[in-house]
Amino acid sequence: MTIIRNSIFFIIIICTSLLYGQKKTLNTKSITTKISIDGKITEDAWNSAEIASDFVMYQPDNGKPISENKKTEVKVVYDNDAIYIAATLYDENPSKIKKEITNRDSFGVTDYFSVFINGFNDGQQDFRFYVTAAGVQLDCIATEDYKDFSWDAIWDSKAVITDKGWVVEMKIPYAAIRFSNSNKQTWGVNFLRNIQRDVQVYSWNRIDTKIGAELTQNGLLEGIENIKTPTRLFFIPYVSFYNQKDNSQSDNTFKGGLDIKYGINDAFTLDAILVPDFGQTKFDNAILNLEPFEQKLDENRPFFTEGTELFSKGNLFYSRRIGGYPSSDPTVGENEEITDYPSTVDLLNAIKISGRTKKGLGIGFLNAITEKTYATIKDTVTSTTRKEVIEPLANYNIVVLDQRFNQNSSVTFINTNTIRNGSFRDANVSGLLFDLNTKKNSYSLNGDFKCSTVNTFEDYDGYKTALNFEKTSGKIRYEISGKYISEDYDVNDLGLIYYTNYHAAYANASYRILNPTSVFNTFKVLQEASLEIQNTTGKIQDDYLKTTIGAASLKNNYYEFSLFYTPKETFDFYEPRVYGRYVYVPKRVYSYFGFELNRNHAFILDATVSFTKYNEENRQTYEIYINPKYRFNNQFSLEYALDYTSKNNDRGRVGYDDSGIVFAERNREILQNTLTGKFAITNRMALNLDARYYWSYAENHEFFTLQEDGYLTPNPSYNLNKNRNFNSWNLDLSYSWWFAPGSEMIVLYRNYALEETRQVEKDLSSNLTNIFNSNLTSIFSVSVRYYIDYNVVKNKF
Repeated sequence: MTIIRNSIFFIIIICTSLLYGQKKTLNTKSITTKISIDGKITEDAWNSAEIASDFVMYQPDNGKPISENKKTEVKVVYDNDAIYIAATLYDENPSKIKKEITNRDSFGVTDYFSVFINGFNDGQQDFRFYVTAAGVQLDCIATEDYKDFSWDAIWDSKAVITDKGWVVEMKIPYAAIRFSNSNKQTWGVNFLRNIQRDVQVYSWNRIDTKIGAELTQNGLLEGIENIKTPTRLFFIPYVSFYNQKDNSQSDNTFKGGLDIKYGINDAFTLDAILVPDFGQTKFDNAILNLEPFEQKLDENRPFFTEGTELFSKGNLFYSRRIGGYPSSDPTVGENEEITDYPSTVDLLNAIKISGRTKKGLGIGFLNAITEKTYATIKDTVTSTTRKEVIEPLANYNIVVLDQRFNQNSSVTFINTNTIRNGSFRDANVSGLLFDLNTKKNSYSLNGDFKCSTVNTFEDYDGYKTALNFEKTSGKIRYEISGKYISEDYDVNDLGLIYYTNYHAAYANASYRILNPTSVFNTFKVLQEASLEIQNTTGKIQDDYLKTTIGAASLKNNYYEFSLFYTPKETFDFYEPRVYGRYVYVPKRVYSYFGFELNRNHAFILDATVSFTKYNEENRQTYEIYINPKYRFNNQFSLEYALDYTSKNNDRGRVGYDDSGIVFAERNREILQNTLTGKFAITNRMALNLDARYYWSYAENHEFFTLQEDGYLTPNPSYNLNKNRNFNSWNLDLSYSWWFAPGSEMIVLYRNYALEETRQVEKDLSSNLTNIFNSNLTSIFSVSVRYYIDYNVVKNKF
């Protein structure tokens, strides 16, 4: 009898493994009757629809079938306007379903259901739509490397808690996704269910975590045939009002403009902004930047964050270049001073076209124009003023061709071009990229070749190439890569690069558990090694060995430890800020430990401590990061973050004298406090608080002269005050209301100030007093955007 039972069990395991290894198929059907998105699923069209069921666990215990009391059933139907999805998510304890109300595109602590759609079934890009148990919508464009939640589609959904669990109903218009123009469609599709209180995620088609590629593991949706999609033309007009005042002046500004979205066909879309308004985008986090490089700023303008996956290929596009800092400085005479130098350039308009053909060719085109910008210069003797162009009328352009094949591989060509009117600097960059994967997604070979041309007073060209090989599946994985960057490789007109003129090698190996054990839910060990050598001198620019261990406990707390060691002295070729010069950097050891507590608790805490010790007397850095959050209820939460860094005997360039380049040994402290709050009135209406105070100083106590060999010698004669004390304050308090699909009203109060001196003030209360006694600027603004569907308007006339 035992033998029979064991044999039956073995047969079940084998059959289950074969089933999970195959792609599931769901057949849908066309409907002619109207479906109301109310979360009730009472229409007759649902009764005969095929059911997708038998979900299996994605995380943490990959492959485990879902229990009967949590079974999930999904149905899909379609018409000429949209596809409709109904999901019944059973739960034996509906009162325990997590349902925090969040802002759009924020998960929070909540159960959710989602659908992944790949209209080309090419395994490389999903359109993903999520609905939480609180009814909040999230959506993103997903690739293997990145999930872009800044992308917002227009779709409808409703979630309802029932006595058997909860129900989701969704309507996803064809305008929200991309697919070929074939009469008979086969889409890649998957459904995901998150059960938050158990910290478990289930999928309809199994996503095998032994395989590094996730997008290739969708199931299939068949049955969509001969659809006649309507014209995809949408207008989003906006009006806004701003009242700005500081200690010296106050003014009012009214603005109006228009965004246009046009579906050229079912696969390609044109987006255009006419008279753009970005006045309510999130503030930039200003810092005391003592590095030789510019601060990289986050992109918060929706046009440049939504649906830009194609333009991000090859990392050649840094969108803050468009409308960013002017590209030149004015010529100033002996008795002149600059009285007005704009920190940004106004954007006049921008368009982007993107999509993919039936044969997998992705095409992207982006063009933006910025206006001519002037600085004002005053003659200090005669008091007359003049204007000088610091940024001419400029055109920014990107073209991308991305050919996908074999459902997991691609070859890409990208070109970026910057043309400035007149004698100002122009630039052009081209890149050829490839990403090749084996049929089972076990190994990957990827690389690139890029070249740049800059036309200025002296034209110059450069190039960069890289090759990378990876094992991307199984418990043990590894990666080996190499790259070469020439001295004159320059993408900084429309991209961002800090380091050039070096060649490098990198390798890593990792081990991970794929299913929970008696101790861990997840566990991973990663070992890395890197070496960078400067091309001209042959000196080591960077080298390190790094070990990282990360694990999640059975109580879903996460812990991570890392040890980083540079075994040889290196040389910094950028801190001297003079071509051909470099400075010695001693060997060092860096380590950090961090943890994140289970997100299901009302009170959660993230914390990290790190320490760096240099092979130099009393030179060290330590950092403490503490991030508590308290969720008062499903509507209200507060989050605070403290980030403190202390750098003892740090060294950096401060100036120049007769002896040469001057460096200083200095002590630095950096303190950043942030407070965010959310009160959700409904799942479409919320109050949000975002406040940040930043303080940093650099106090120099010894000066040195940089020698030709890269080492420093004392310079006791240098006595200029190069100390820095910097304060920054930002406050955003906003009310947002999605009053109709795609339509939003935002009321924002913004308050900010910057204060910088050469006098170091180490007392925190004095710094706070100084910043709030400075010239605080306050802005009150109201903005309304309204989404207009051409088809709805057309049918009314």
